[in-house]
Amino acid sequence: MPSWDAEVYSAFADERSRPFADLLARVGAVAPERVVDLGCGPGPLTAGLARRWPDAEVTGVDSSRAMIEAAEPHRGPRVGFVLADLADLPAWRPPHPVDVVVSNAALQWVPGHRGLLPGLVGCLAEDGWLAFQVPGNHDAPSHRALRAVAAEEPFAGHPAGVTRTAVAEPADYLADLAGLGCRVDAWETTYLHVLTGPDPVLRWLQGTGARPYLDALPEDLRPAFTEALGARLREAYPPTGVGTVLPFRRLFVAAQRSPGPAGAGS
Repeated sequence: MPSWDAEVYSAFADERSRPFADLLARVGAVAPERVVDLGCGPGPLTAGLARRWPDAEVTGVDSSRAMIEAAEPHRGPRVGFVLADLADLPAWRPPHPVDVVVSNAALQWVPGHRGLLPGLVGCLAEDGWLAFQVPGNHDAPSHRALRAVAAEEPFAGHPAGVTRTAVAEPADYLADLAGLGCRVDAWETTYLHVLTGPDPVLRWLQGTGARPYLDALPEDLRPAFTEALGARLREAYPPTGVGTVLPFRRLFVAAQRSPGPAGAGS
Protein backbone atom coordinates (compact mmCIF):
# COMPACT_ATOMS: atom_id res chain seq x y z
CA MET A 1 0.00 0.00 0.00
CA PRO A 2 1.15 3.61 -0.49
CA SER A 3 2.37 5.81 2.31
CA TRP A 4 -0.29 8.07 3.74
CA ASP A 5 -0.41 11.60 5.11
CA ALA A 6 -3.34 11.72 7.52
CA GLU A 7 -3.59 15.51 7.37
CA VAL A 8 -3.78 15.61 3.57
CA TYR A 9 -6.26 12.72 3.52
CA SER A 10 -8.50 14.49 6.05
CA ALA A 11 -8.67 17.72 4.00
CA PHE A 12 -11.88 16.49 2.34
CA ALA A 13 -13.33 14.73 5.37
CA ASP A 14 -16.94 15.68 4.61
CA GLU A 15 -16.79 14.35 1.06
CA ARG A 16 -15.07 11.14 2.17
CA SER A 17 -17.51 10.51 5.03
CA ARG A 18 -20.69 10.80 2.98
CA PRO A 19 -20.28 7.42 1.19
CA PHE A 20 -19.59 5.82 4.58
CA ALA A 21 -22.90 7.15 5.89
CA ASP A 22 -24.72 5.97 2.77
CA LEU A 23 -23.18 2.51 3.17
CA LEU A 24 -24.12 2.21 6.84
CA ALA A 25 -27.71 3.20 6.04
CA ARG A 26 -28.09 -0.22 4.39
CA VAL A 27 -26.61 -2.21 7.28
CA GLY A 28 -29.45 -3.65 9.35
CA ALA A 29 -27.50 -4.70 12.45
CA VAL A 30 -29.45 -3.55 15.51
CA ALA A 31 -27.27 -4.24 18.54
CA PRO A 32 -23.95 -5.73 17.42
CA GLU A 33 -21.37 -6.67 20.05
CA ARG A 34 -18.26 -6.65 17.85
CA VAL A 35 -17.64 -4.26 14.94
CA VAL A 36 -14.49 -4.02 12.80
CA ASP A 37 -13.57 -1.12 10.50
CA LEU A 38 -11.04 -2.28 7.89
CA GLY A 39 -8.92 0.58 6.55
CA CYS A 40 -10.05 2.89 9.35
CA GLY A 41 -7.79 5.80 8.38
CA PRO A 42 -7.45 8.61 10.95
CA GLY A 43 -10.30 7.29 13.08
CA PRO A 44 -13.28 9.68 13.20
CA LEU A 45 -15.54 7.37 11.20
CA THR A 46 -14.53 4.45 13.41
CA ALA A 47 -15.48 6.46 16.49
CA GLY A 48 -18.81 7.18 14.82
CA LEU A 49 -19.51 3.44 14.69
CA ALA A 50 -19.28 3.34 18.49
CA ARG A 51 -21.82 6.15 18.71
CA ARG A 52 -24.17 4.40 16.29
CA TRP A 53 -23.94 1.12 18.21
CA PRO A 54 -23.39 2.15 21.86
CA ASP A 55 -23.01 -1.44 23.15
CA ALA A 56 -20.44 -2.52 20.54
CA GLU A 57 -16.73 -3.04 20.90
CA VAL A 58 -15.26 -1.34 17.82
CA THR A 59 -11.84 -2.09 16.33
CA GLY A 60 -10.26 0.01 13.60
CA VAL A 61 -7.63 -1.70 11.45
CA ASP A 62 -5.17 0.02 9.13
CA SER A 63 -1.84 -0.92 7.55
CA SER A 64 -0.55 2.66 7.77
CA ARG A 65 1.31 3.56 10.96
CA ALA A 66 0.65 7.25 10.22
CA MET A 67 -3.09 6.64 10.14
CA ILE A 68 -3.08 4.57 13.33
CA GLU A 69 -1.11 7.30 15.11
CA ALA A 70 -3.58 9.92 13.86
CA ALA A 71 -6.45 7.76 15.16
CA GLU A 72 -5.12 7.59 18.73
CA PRO A 73 -7.23 10.54 20.00
CA HIS A 74 -10.32 8.51 19.10
CA ARG A 75 -9.30 5.52 21.21
CA GLY A 76 -11.65 4.88 24.13
CA PRO A 77 -13.14 2.20 26.38
CA ARG A 78 -14.98 0.63 23.45
CA VAL A 79 -12.82 1.85 20.55
CA GLY A 80 -9.41 0.39 19.76
CA PHE A 81 -7.03 0.44 16.79
CA VAL A 82 -4.78 -2.23 15.32
CA LEU A 83 -1.85 -1.81 12.93
CA ALA A 84 -2.24 -4.73 10.51
CA ASP A 85 -2.43 -5.61 6.83
CA LEU A 86 -6.09 -5.77 5.81
CA ALA A 87 -5.37 -9.00 3.97
CA ASP A 88 -3.93 -10.65 7.11
CA LEU A 89 -7.16 -11.83 8.69
CA PRO A 90 -5.50 -13.64 11.63
CA ALA A 91 -3.74 -10.42 12.64
CA TRP A 92 -6.91 -8.48 13.32
CA ARG A 93 -9.67 -11.08 13.68
CA PRO A 94 -11.15 -11.13 17.21
CA PRO A 95 -11.37 -14.51 18.96
CA HIS A 96 -15.16 -14.48 18.59
CA PRO A 97 -17.33 -14.04 15.48
CA VAL A 98 -17.78 -10.45 14.35
CA ASP A 99 -21.23 -8.93 13.97
CA VAL A 100 -20.29 -6.18 11.50
CA VAL A 101 -17.25 -5.72 9.25
CA VAL A 102 -17.19 -2.44 7.33
CA SER A 103 -14.60 -1.01 4.94
CA ASN A 104 -14.66 2.45 3.44
CA ALA A 105 -12.53 2.93 0.29
CA ALA A 106 -9.76 0.56 1.40
CA LEU A 107 -10.17 -2.88 -0.16
CA GLN A 108 -9.21 -1.58 -3.61
CA TRP A 109 -5.63 -1.19 -2.35
CA VAL A 110 -5.40 -4.95 -1.68
CA PRO A 111 -4.43 -6.86 -4.84
CA GLY A 112 -6.94 -9.60 -5.52
CA HIS A 113 -9.26 -8.35 -2.79
CA ARG A 114 -12.16 -10.44 -4.07
CA GLY A 115 -10.18 -13.42 -2.83
CA LEU A 116 -10.57 -12.05 0.71
CA LEU A 117 -14.36 -12.29 0.65
CA PRO A 118 -14.65 -15.94 1.79
CA GLY A 119 -12.43 -15.21 4.80
CA LEU A 120 -14.33 -12.03 5.65
CA VAL A 121 -17.67 -13.82 5.50
CA GLY A 122 -16.16 -16.68 7.50
CA CYS A 123 -15.35 -14.39 10.41
CA LEU A 124 -18.93 -13.12 10.65
CA ALA A 125 -21.49 -14.22 13.20
CA GLU A 126 -24.32 -16.29 11.77
CA ASP A 127 -26.38 -13.22 10.86
CA GLY A 128 -23.45 -10.79 10.65
CA TRP A 129 -22.92 -8.05 8.09
CA LEU A 130 -20.10 -7.30 5.66
CA ALA A 131 -20.38 -3.85 4.09
CA PHE A 132 -17.86 -2.04 1.93
CA GLN A 133 -17.49 0.63 -0.69
CA VAL A 134 -14.71 1.08 -3.21
CA PRO A 135 -14.03 3.78 -5.80
CA GLY A 136 -15.18 2.98 -9.32
CA ASN A 137 -13.48 5.95 -10.99
CA HIS A 138 -10.17 4.51 -12.19
CA ASP A 139 -10.93 5.49 -15.79
CA ALA A 140 -12.01 9.02 -14.85
CA PRO A 141 -10.14 12.03 -16.32
CA SER A 142 -8.26 12.44 -13.02
CA HIS A 143 -6.74 8.97 -13.19
CA ARG A 144 -6.08 9.17 -16.92
CA ALA A 145 -4.15 12.35 -16.19
CA LEU A 146 -2.14 10.57 -13.52
CA ARG A 147 -1.14 7.79 -15.88
CA ALA A 148 -0.37 10.19 -18.73
CA VAL A 149 1.96 12.36 -16.65
CA ALA A 150 3.63 9.29 -15.17
CA ALA A 151 4.44 8.12 -18.71
CA GLU A 152 6.22 11.38 -19.62
CA GLU A 153 9.89 12.18 -19.18
CA PRO A 154 11.55 12.65 -16.77
CA PHE A 155 9.03 10.65 -14.74
CA ALA A 156 8.67 7.62 -17.04
CA GLY A 157 10.12 4.46 -15.61
CA HIS A 158 9.97 5.47 -11.96
CA PRO A 159 6.27 4.60 -11.45
CA ALA A 160 6.55 1.48 -13.63
CA GLY A 161 5.99 -0.73 -10.61
CA VAL A 162 2.87 1.11 -9.45
CA THR A 163 0.01 -1.36 -9.40
CA ARG A 164 -3.19 0.06 -10.80
CA THR A 165 -5.88 -0.51 -8.23
CA ALA A 166 -8.66 -2.62 -9.68
CA VAL A 167 -12.23 -3.17 -8.60
CA ALA A 168 -15.00 -5.36 -9.91
CA GLU A 169 -18.51 -4.29 -10.86
CA PRO A 170 -21.37 -4.38 -8.33
CA ALA A 171 -22.89 -7.43 -10.05
CA ASP A 172 -19.59 -9.30 -9.59
CA TYR A 173 -19.50 -8.62 -5.86
CA LEU A 174 -23.15 -9.60 -5.60
CA ALA A 175 -22.45 -12.94 -7.29
CA ASP A 176 -19.36 -13.55 -5.12
CA LEU A 177 -21.18 -12.98 -1.86
CA ALA A 178 -24.43 -14.64 -2.85
CA GLY A 179 -22.35 -17.71 -3.62
CA LEU A 180 -21.01 -17.55 -0.06
CA GLY A 181 -24.51 -17.73 1.40
CA CYS A 182 -25.22 -14.04 1.88
CA ARG A 183 -28.19 -11.85 1.16
CA VAL A 184 -26.67 -9.05 -0.88
CA ASP A 185 -27.50 -5.46 -1.72
CA ALA A 186 -25.10 -3.99 -4.30
CA TRP A 187 -25.34 -0.60 -6.00
CA GLU A 188 -23.37 2.35 -7.33
CA THR A 189 -23.55 6.11 -6.91
CA THR A 190 -21.78 8.93 -8.74
CA TYR A 191 -21.28 11.86 -6.38
CA LEU A 192 -20.77 15.36 -7.71
CA HIS A 193 -18.34 16.84 -5.21
CA VAL A 194 -18.16 20.63 -5.39
CA LEU A 195 -14.63 21.59 -4.40
CA THR A 196 -13.22 25.03 -3.71
CA GLY A 197 -9.82 26.67 -3.40
CA PRO A 198 -6.78 26.48 -5.66
CA ASP A 199 -6.20 23.22 -7.54
CA PRO A 200 -8.81 21.31 -5.51
CA VAL A 201 -8.74 18.13 -7.62
CA LEU A 202 -4.95 18.02 -7.31
CA ARG A 203 -5.24 18.38 -3.53
CA TRP A 204 -7.84 15.58 -3.52
CA LEU A 205 -5.55 13.24 -5.45
CA GLN A 206 -2.56 14.09 -3.27
CA GLY A 207 -4.46 12.44 -0.42
CA THR A 208 -5.41 9.31 -2.36
CA GLY A 209 -4.79 8.26 -5.96
CA ALA A 210 -1.55 10.18 -6.51
CA ARG A 211 0.20 8.72 -3.46
CA PRO A 212 1.62 5.59 -5.16
CA TYR A 213 3.02 7.70 -8.02
CA LEU A 214 4.59 10.26 -5.70
CA ASP A 215 6.06 7.52 -3.52
CA ALA A 216 7.68 5.93 -6.58
CA LEU A 217 9.41 9.13 -7.68
CA PRO A 218 12.73 10.48 -6.40
CA GLU A 219 12.06 13.36 -4.06
CA ASP A 220 13.58 15.92 -6.44
CA LEU A 221 11.08 15.00 -9.21
CA ARG A 222 7.96 15.23 -7.10
CA PRO A 223 7.43 19.01 -7.42
CA ALA A 224 7.65 18.86 -11.23
CA PHE A 225 5.30 15.87 -11.34
CA THR A 226 2.80 17.70 -9.14
CA GLU A 227 3.00 20.81 -11.34
CA ALA A 228 2.46 18.83 -14.56
CA LEU A 229 -0.42 16.88 -13.03
CA GLY A 230 -2.04 20.07 -11.73
CA ALA A 231 -1.97 21.60 -15.23
CA ARG A 232 -3.78 18.59 -16.72
CA LEU A 233 -6.34 18.53 -13.92
CA ARG A 234 -7.13 22.23 -14.31
CA GLU A 235 -7.89 21.53 -17.96
CA ALA A 236 -10.00 18.46 -17.19
CA TYR A 237 -11.88 20.06 -14.28
CA PRO A 238 -12.33 23.79 -14.95
CA PRO A 239 -13.91 25.90 -12.23
CA THR A 240 -17.61 26.73 -12.57
CA GLY A 241 -19.83 29.31 -10.98
CA VAL A 242 -20.38 27.03 -7.98
CA GLY A 243 -16.83 25.67 -7.66
CA THR A 244 -14.88 22.84 -9.25
CA VAL A 245 -17.13 19.83 -9.82
CA LEU A 246 -15.51 16.42 -9.34
CA PRO A 247 -17.73 13.50 -10.41
CA PHE A 248 -16.81 10.45 -8.35
CA ARG A 249 -18.29 6.99 -8.94
CA ARG A 250 -18.39 4.63 -5.97
CA LEU A 251 -19.50 1.00 -5.67
CA PHE A 252 -21.31 -0.31 -2.60
CA VAL A 253 -22.05 -3.72 -1.14
CA ALA A 254 -23.99 -4.61 2.01
CA ALA A 255 -24.21 -8.35 2.62
CA GLN A 256 -25.75 -10.27 5.51
CA ARG A 257 -24.58 -13.77 6.24
CA SER A 258 -27.50 -16.15 6.25
CA PRO A 259 -27.74 -19.63 7.74
CA GLY A 260 -30.11 -20.56 4.93
CA PRO A 261 -29.44 -21.31 1.27
CA ALA A 262 -27.21 -18.94 -0.69
CA GLY A 263 -29.18 -16.20 -2.35
CA ALA A 264 -29.36 -12.53 -3.12
CA GLY A 265 -31.89 -9.92 -2.41
CA SER A 266 -32.42 -6.44 -1.11
